[in-house]
Amino acid sequence: MEYFLSIDIGASSGRHILGFIENGKIILEEVYRFPNSPDRKDGHLYWDISRLFNEIKEGIKKCVSLNKIPVGMGIDAWGVDYVLLDKDNKEILPVYCYRDGRTKDFFETPITNEELYFITGTQFQPFNTIYQLLSDKASHRLDKAQNMLYLPEYFSYKLTGKMAHEYTLASTSGLVNAKHQQYDKNILSCLGIKKELLGRLEQPGYCLGSFSEEIKQELGCDIKVILPATHDTASAVIASPGNEIYISSGTWSLLGIESQPILSIEAKDNHYSNEGSILGKVRFLKNIMGLWMIQEVRRELNDAYEFHELASLAEKENHYDYAIDVNLPEFLNPNSMIDAIKNRCKLDGAPVPNTVGELAHCVYNSLANCYATAVDELERITKTKYNIINIIGGGSKNDYLNRLTAKYLNKKVYAGPSEATAIGNLLVQLVAWGSLKDYTQAKKLVRKSFDIKSY
Repeated sequence: MEYFLSIDIGASSGRHILGFIENGKIILEEVYRFPNSPDRKDGHLYWDISRLFNEIKEGIKKCVSLNKIPVGMGIDAWGVDYVLLDKDNKEILPVYCYRDGRTKDFFETPITNEELYFITGTQFQPFNTIYQLLSDKASHRLDKAQNMLYLPEYFSYKLTGKMAHEYTLASTSGLVNAKHQQYDKNILSCLGIKKELLGRLEQPGYCLGSFSEEIKQELGCDIKVILPATHDTASAVIASPGNEIYISSGTWSLLGIESQPILSIEAKDNHYSNEGSILGKVRFLKNIMGLWMIQEVRRELNDAYEFHELASLAEKENHYDYAIDVNLPEFLNPNSMIDAIKNRCKLDGAPVPNTVGELAHCVYNSLANCYATAVDELERITKTKYNIINIIGGGSKNDYLNRLTAKYLNKKVYAGPSEATAIGNLLVQLVAWGSLKDYTQAKKLVRKSFDIKSY
């Protein structure tokens, strides 16, 4: 039996999931999980890349101990963050977290946000790689840098000794030409960022190679390292069972379609972004607040309720049907999410939710309304009517939110798979290995392998 290993590193946790095909279905087995969070020091936020790499190796050792050594593996993670390497390929520390505030003085560039959008299709975000690099340039960290690797690329390099750069994650940087799918040399030149720092971009499925001799000795195995769609959302979308609108539902909700780049004023003004996908397409998507709000409400309630209990309480209070704008900046990181929700309702002249059920219903109702607004925008921008919504990721298990979404969108909603990121990572490996013919077959495999609930 041929095993493949998906290593999915998130900003709060990481996990190793083995996948294999048996009786025409893809089977998943989680073998290792580890916590992750940025370190705070001297007012800045950093990633401990040494600890993360040790966790990656521990998970691989667990596969060896189970006698389930994969033939291939791939690593995905969040976007924008990177590691700088000097002329000797030594790390230039620290490695900053995207939530660090060091970019705030570098938003003014010789290129306007509008000009950047028409080239890259990337929405302005203060943590985009472009602004992080400008901060590094001002502090002279770039002076000694010879290479820049995003986190999945860096860990793959540490395993193999070989460097490569992957398109889907790079597309979140604000530096990639959306049409040519390579770094835009004119942007780099205008900003004074040396193009040698950023290599040629490879498409998902690029085989980096085997473990280095040192890693083979340390881990007691050899595995081919394949670059999947290294951006976690890109991997998740590959596992969407359909080809219409998807909502990758988790802490954030990413709502969009796969298409050719859309670089219009209307797309920019409605805050849609063009991020890399497979087969020469982009993920034309909007970033929506997602389940962050209910996660914070639960935390403030001292985790006294499980999420399914909050959903049940919300449904009992469905008479409370006011919807707030979940994308307002006041909900990004408030001291109290509950107070922020109540204050917004007061400002809007709406009834203030008082019970736990009313609070939960306000969040779920507002999210579903926001999805409906985003779909209206999407259909207007693309001049296309869509009939189906595919909800993937951990949030696809929220039955009540799925029902509200179907209600407000008045469309067919399919929910699942919940492990979409790991599955998408594995599917790229399976296609690259030749175990699957193409991504059409891969989507058929998803529909056959996992329970997809309809609403």
